Amino acid sequence: MARSSTRDDAQPKSQNTYSAPALEKGFNVIELLATAPDGLTLSEIAARLGFNSMSEIFRIIIVMERRGWLAKNPDTDRYTVTHKVLETVFRALPTHELSLVAAPLMLELAHAIQQSCHVVVLNGAKGLVIMRQESPGPTAFVVKRGVTIDAVRTCSGHVLMAFSEPSTAARVLAQNPALPDEERARIEKVRAQGYEMMPSIRTRGVTDMACPIIGLDGYAVGTLTVPFLELIDGSQQVTRKAALEVLKTYAARISQGLGAPVK
Repeated sequence: MARSSTRDDAQPKSQNTYSAPALEKGFNVIELLATAPDGLTLSEIAARLGFNSMSEIFRIIIVMERRGWLAKNPDTDRYTVTHKVLETVFRALPTHELSLVAAPLMLELAHAIQQSCHVVVLNGAKGLVIMRQESPGPTAFVVKRGVTIDAVRTCSGHVLMAFSEPSTAARVLAQNPALPDEERARIEKVRAQGYEMMPSIRTRGVTDMACPIIGLDGYAVGTLTVPFLELIDGSQQVTRKAALEVLKTYAARISQGLGAPVK
């Protein structure tokens, strides 16, 4: 008589028991194309991922293109990732609500101070730009959506570390054991004053300013950041100090829209 399976017998011995090769290859394609903003041809994708069969990668690419995850440039035959990836993430994560609340207010902010703005959230140990609004003026400095930034040493990073849930901030800081004491002191200062303003660590002539966007639990879900571009032709309509005050107001309004506790 055959022995009936017990509950333990029916369970896999290891997570490695399960395998979905085609699915894994699809993820590999997306991750590869995310590092190639100009796109890659079918043969380039196959070569970089080590595919031995062109027909195999061709079937995967065609399905991903049909579902709208990839787009093919008819002139160059290069494939790129579409915005569907980001849109799907927005719908699945709490950032969807953030985007709905923040988008119209970011537009108002950009018009009020004649500067671009963007929203940064914590993504693992990095900051991730998930939204942006370009300045309506003739000159604009814009950070691209999808760009990752240092979540500890940047203006937005200081705010994220200062206002995120303590265990979350501690986890990120633990991955930066060589962080100078003055950097940690800076984060404490940001927590005390409620915002950060500092010269951009990447671009001359730009002063970054950021305020926390607070969620329902009282901790930061992201930052509202303005890369303040200072003009030298006398056409500046809003001063840096005035822009900071307006930024504080709009960050508070977005936080209120997300249900942040009233102080």
